[in-house]
Amino acid sequence: MAARPVTLLLVDARPRGAALAALAGAVEGDPATAATAIRFAAPGTDLAAAVREAAIRGAVVVGWSITTTALEDAAAALADLWRSTGAPGGAQRGAPRPGDVAPAAGVLHVAGGPHPTADPAGTLGAGFDLAAVGEGEATLVALLRRIAAAADPRGPGLAWREAGGVRLGARPAPVDLDACPPFPERARRLGPIEITRGCGHACRFCQTTHLHGGRIRHRSAAAVARAAGAIAARGLRDVRFVSPSALAYGSDDGSPRLEAVEELLRRVREAIGAPGRIWLGSFPSEVRPEHVTPEALRLLRRHVANDHLVVGAQSGSDVVLQACHRGHGTAEVRRAVRLALEAGFRAKVDLVFGLPGETPGDAAASRALAQELAGLGAEIHAHAFLPLPGTPWAGAPAGRIDGETRRLLERLAGHGRASGPWRRQEGLARAIAARAREAAGDLAAGVGSSGGAPRAARG
Repeated sequence: MAARPVTLLLVDARPRGAALAALAGAVEGDPATAATAIRFAAPGTDLAAAVREAAIRGAVVVGWSITTTALEDAAAALADLWRSTGAPGGAQRGAPRPGDVAPAAGVLHVAGGPHPTADPAGTLGAGFDLAAVGEGEATLVALLRRIAAAADPRGPGLAWREAGGVRLGARPAPVDLDACPPFPERARRLGPIEITRGCGHACRFCQTTHLHGGRIRHRSAAAVARAAGAIAARGLRDVRFVSPSALAYGSDDGSPRLEAVEELLRRVREAIGAPGRIWLGSFPSEVRPEHVTPEALRLLRRHVANDHLVVGAQSGSDVVLQACHRGHGTAEVRRAVRLALEAGFRAKVDLVFGLPGETPGDAAASRALAQELAGLGAEIHAHAFLPLPGTPWAGAPAGRIDGETRRLLERLAGHGRASGPWRRQEGLARAIAARAREAAGDLAAGVGSSGGAPRAARG
């Protein structure tokens, strides 16, 4: 039987959508799914029309990339879509569809990303048909193959509702980054090139290590240069990278590897030519403070276009940094900022307020560090702690910024020395914590809800 046409509609429910580009690249680059029509959409009024148009052609897989902070908006957009298209189950926001996933469903909604990986039961409870657990490239390619063959869509790397609970498919092997293009060239969705996946530092508030494991993988310099060349061939000047620790490129333990970084940047420069610009050490490829050295800064000055570095400090208290499992102290932060400024870079320093166990004395230490660094000329990028699922601190209270800290941040912001999403994140933190409490209560009671399921089994 001939394969039926399949459209992959990717919904950008998270900022900047680099993950969607990687998924589309994997689909486009696999011979078995290269014929899949790939479309991109944002949650909103055009989504229902996009689904209807795709459904005329054949089967539709709607892929949602979701962070914990984007879950509520994505669930609302999905419920609106059900109401607009007449699909079952959409009478109420977050109402789960009745029954199990149909083996040959015409339209399937699949959620992937950090939140579905950490909380597949809650994701399914929000109304999605399938939740992708872990890295999505191989999982999505295999799913599209099954859909094209009109087979049961359930399989490895996925979670689904079954018999009143949640069933988990086998976890796929880690992805070979060189085997997956970082973005699709034909679908015209270029973006930052992921050079490193995974992190060896295991910070207790961060999902990266706890979702991908401690193994660090890197896309080879040759593969990165090929992708950069594709960007330049489209007439675009800027090449940016995705990395949890920019100066650790090539490392197997998270330590700096300047010779590998130098080789990477040299090969990218050769691929894009003189008009092109390379960005490394700025979002989304920040640097760890203990990796900032005069040698590293000289290397960056030779190759990069960004005039600033994003330094992950996270707290002004050495006690809190130790509890976070950060692997550095405040002395390294001060040194990194001073060296960056002396080398001619502007310094943007990430600080998280309201971390678990933070005492008034710890908060005062973070305020003092923020004032000190701002006085040197740095900009503070402030955050409120979010209890993210899948991390050791998932069950911690929502981050709260006290009045004195709030007044300091507002004052620094008024002078152009502070920015960041701390105001919005306080509300998000409360919503995340409340959702976790609701899910825990439902599990204890043995009933399913939008926050969880009574049991999970692995297939």
